[in-house]
Amino acid sequence: MDDALGEELGAADEYTLTTFLSWASSLAMIFGGVVPYIPQYAEIRRTENAEGFSLYVCFALLIANTLRILFWFGRGFELPLLIQSVIMNIAMLAMIKLCVDVKNKTLITKVSKDRHFTAGASNLVHHTLRDFDLNFFWQWTDFQSYLECMLFVAAVGSASLYIFSPSYWFVEGLGLFAVLSESLLGVPQLLRNFKQKSTEGMSVKMVLMWTSGDTFKTCYFIVKKVPKQFPAGAIMQVIVDILIMGQVYFYRGKARHAVRQE
Repeated sequence: MDDALGEELGAADEYTLTTFLSWASSLAMIFGGVVPYIPQYAEIRRTENAEGFSLYVCFALLIANTLRILFWFGRGFELPLLIQSVIMNIAMLAMIKLCVDVKNKTLITKVSKDRHFTAGASNLVHHTLRDFDLNFFWQWTDFQSYLECMLFVAAVGSASLYIFSPSYWFVEGLGLFAVLSESLLGVPQLLRNFKQKSTEGMSVKMVLMWTSGDTFKTCYFIVKKVPKQFPAGAIMQVIVDILIMGQVYFYRGKARHAVRQE
């Protein structure tokens, strides 16, 4: 009887541990995606300089997570992934709001120092979504334009899902496009660094957290046996993260070498 009681207690302990680990991994999945952007957000606020951060990272994540939310309605999967997408969208909109405010403030300050400045901020050139100018797509000077753009994407996506939801290939393609969009989120930063031949202004902590988070995410997707699109996209993200870290090592090492030569 003692043996039977011991086995029951052992099974209960094992169940409790398994439940705890499951909840812990789910919470890490929900909030872990936002954490890497906290250092970048803090750095932009501290320096009042948003030039080192590409807003196209926010664009990629907003598109990916909006499509992932739609994919959840087309083909249900892990609830934590849905909650993560909602929280990530809120966080990316907050990042955009900060960057727009900082860039506008910097531009006003720069113009105000010009000796030919006469009419204050009214002389500044503003670009909005309603200008319908592709040359300034996702480079608008007001936060409302970014919000309207994403509301439009969500509306078109929702209508499309409603019409084509019976189609297996449409729903699966929606999920694939969502994952591919997210897997390429680091590419704008990678290209920006390459173009500037520098990683100055980019938070290295953010990229390190990207790498660790994407590695955890890959393992989570494999263990939870979610749709195959998710682990494939996560592996691509890890590869891009490693390339960006390589840029940090290369460009900063090159900068130190140039300083020594001077």
